Amino acid sequence: MDTSEIEKGTLLIVDDVPNNLKMLFTYLRDHEFKIRVAQDGEDALEQLEYAKPDLILLDVMMPKVDGFEVCRRLKANPDTKDIPIIFMTALTDTVDKVQGFEIGAVDYITKPVQQEEVLARITTHLTLSKMKKLLQQEIDLREQDNHVLEQRNHDLEAYAKVVARDLKKPLIRLSGLTKVLLNDLRKEKKETLLQFVNEIEQSRYDMVATIDDLLLLAEVRTQGGTMDELNMSEIISPVQDRLEYLSRKYSAKIEIQKEWPRVWGYAPWLEKVWENLLTYSLKNGGRPPYLKLGAESTGNGYVRCWLNDNGPATSKEKAKHMFGAMESIEHAEEGLGMSIIQRIVEQYGGNAGVDSHGYIGNTYFFTLPEVVDYEEGQAG
Repeated sequence: MDTSEIEKGTLLIVDDVPNNLKMLFTYLRDHEFKIRVAQDGEDALEQLEYAKPDLILLDVMMPKVDGFEVCRRLKANPDTKDIPIIFMTALTDTVDKVQGFEIGAVDYITKPVQQEEVLARITTHLTLSKMKKLLQQEIDLREQDNHVLEQRNHDLEAYAKVVARDLKKPLIRLSGLTKVLLNDLRKEKKETLLQFVNEIEQSRYDMVATIDDLLLLAEVRTQGGTMDELNMSEIISPVQDRLEYLSRKYSAKIEIQKEWPRVWGYAPWLEKVWENLLTYSLKNGGRPPYLKLGAESTGNGYVRCWLNDNGPATSKEKAKHMFGAMESIEHAEEGLGMSIIQRIVEQYGGNAGVDSHGYIGNTYFFTLPEVVDYEEGQAG
């Protein structure tokens, strides 16, 4: 067998028969292996305390400490447990061979040994051992890289929260100033200036909404979704109040279903879902926008919540990416909003999407777990 390209290693040969030691020592040394020998199990164990070979050829039948016991001790020791051990034995009983494999041997060579067979098995297991070490090194490096990346992401998220909150402070002060201006301008009936200040207030609201989206995205990524039974009417009502100005600006008409199926979710997150959907439809829907909000049970443990609008139909290509990862909508007008919807409903095993109707009209939807009474579940 050609071993010219095989990286040589250090071998420990353990055998109480001098002739066997001499034959193996000479043959394997001629193939450029570094060889150490031990004439019994105790000698082998003592040598292994200060020097570790790459592979051990271990005789089974030896006085005092036999090969099986030597193997058990080596495999119980963290410093030597990964050294490949090949048993050399005249035993042919299958039970003895199985025992050797059970305690950690990688292979068996039957005595009298054949030199070419010994060389082939040593070469194979040294190669496998080397590959295993390289694989473990790669795993360790990847785990180290992942740890560094996780720490950097953690630091970045913490930094983003600080920056976002610092940005909100002047916007909050700006809100107070614009409210004073709006009140004064309404009293003096200065319509042009009133419109300008209204636009300033809307821009301020949009900036705050973007900052809130960033904070919420970080929260969704790092926290599990709390499961509470929700009344969807109570979720939508404060959202309508927050979007009142936008609704008036576009003269929107919004119809809301009176009775809603009960769902599981987290109220602040679900408010954001509806706020993002409504904001998008008010800005991009028909003129004037005509929106319908509702929901129905899917019959498989989920509720499908939806918003119908009268805007231009969404193309199939845009629909595929609308609720996708941020990188796929980096330059799209929907920005963070739709991606956050998908991130939120995924926390509850749901999904989000859009269906278009011909040339006009879209149905934006998301699914949430349905609250089912135990008796109803049993009846079904």
